[in-house]
Amino acid sequence: MKPTDKLFSEDWLAVWIGFAIIAIACLASFTGWFDFSALKFKTWGFGEDSMTVSTSLLPQFRGIGFWIQLLMTVVTLGAFFTLGVKAQGGDTKKYLPAFFGVFAIAILIRIISAEFTLNRYLEWAFWALLVGLLISNTIGTPQWMKPAVRTEYYIKTGLVIMGFSVLFSNIAKFGLYGLGIAWIVTPIVIIFMWWFGTKVLKIGNKSMVITMASATSVCGTSAAIATGAASKCKKEDLGMVISISIIFTILMMVFEPVLLKAFGVNQLMGGALIGGTVDSTGAVVVAGTALGPEAQTAAVLVKSIQNILIGFIAFFVALFFALHVDRQADVTVGPSEIWTRFPKFIIGFFAASLLASFVILPLAGSEQVGAINKVLDQYKNWAFVMAFLCIGLDTNFKTIWKQMQGGKALWLYIVGQLFNIGLTWFAVWLLLSGKFFPVPVLS
Repeated sequence: MKPTDKLFSEDWLAVWIGFAIIAIACLASFTGWFDFSALKFKTWGFGEDSMTVSTSLLPQFRGIGFWIQLLMTVVTLGAFFTLGVKAQGGDTKKYLPAFFGVFAIAILIRIISAEFTLNRYLEWAFWALLVGLLISNTIGTPQWMKPAVRTEYYIKTGLVIMGFSVLFSNIAKFGLYGLGIAWIVTPIVIIFMWWFGTKVLKIGNKSMVITMASATSVCGTSAAIATGAASKCKKEDLGMVISISIIFTILMMVFEPVLLKAFGVNQLMGGALIGGTVDSTGAVVVAGTALGPEAQTAAVLVKSIQNILIGFIAFFVALFFALHVDRQADVTVGPSEIWTRFPKFIIGFFAASLLASFVILPLAGSEQVGAINKVLDQYKNWAFVMAFLCIGLDTNFKTIWKQMQGGKALWLYIVGQLFNIGLTWFAVWLLLSGKFFPVPVLS
């Protein structure tokens, strides 16, 4: 591979595309020369409901603003992703129509997930995966669409964009409480699941074990993608891990707030537990909101602090697998092998976080950063919707049981998540019960 080719690998392309979108969003926000907003469907429903933003779907299509935002979204993502495929030497004539096909289904998914009742209980990630699975396991994924079924390409780009929203200042808001809950518990859970998966369950697929451990202990899909890249996890195993994570995230999102209320847990402690145990950031917000406003704040802060660990975990996993798991006898592993394994898009994730935390925030203030993130959030969501859809389009139920290795993968997740909940609750009780430390006040 030529040095120039390395700069156009999938990981580096995710960085270039992610930062290009971040740069355009910052330019638009600072200058006000143009509106770079991506399309977002307003909440709609079939009946009158005071909590819905719009009681009907069709009026959303009538305004000129809707079509401008749709055009902005499809042109921006379509142009950048197509240029990336061309840089890799791919066939853009095949990719472009396939991209429009995937994006059209993504629009349908965003419409479905914006419906009031569906939006209230299940986030778009579930619907994207479900629609993809239905297509692949019934009529089959059309051959002409397969050039655009690129899960990691989209989700890595989305993660780079997501980095801009992960502010290091969030650590200060919750101080040592958040660090204790998010940063001490997480590595312990990963180590426990690694031991349980490899020594107790005796799962030979070690890259799947570490990917499952990261998904369970950090933030589901995002951590799974990062760790999967670092450990060279197979695409099929990654899809299985993500599917299990999403299913249990939905269950925990719905039932965890109910159980916390039933046991009389206060909002601060309940929110911190939700933030530390529910995998998806979106599901954390929903579950925290269901428990109360203080719970929502605590949950989001813990999850935000936890999300910062994604890059660190990916680095140490790459190091561990290069030096120990995949090391061959009498072969010296040097820095080049570790660098080869390290998922480069994580550099973009960190760089975006540093840019927002230590450049844009001090210069322009939190309100400006919030405005930029409001725009970037939708581009990230569109990239993630396409990624989840592609996971479904690339997954066949007939192969899932084989990937689960006789159900061991499922047991690994269940036991690991129970351990995660127990340990996180101990940390929450120790730090936030008021028995040992003063209780923080969240504004």
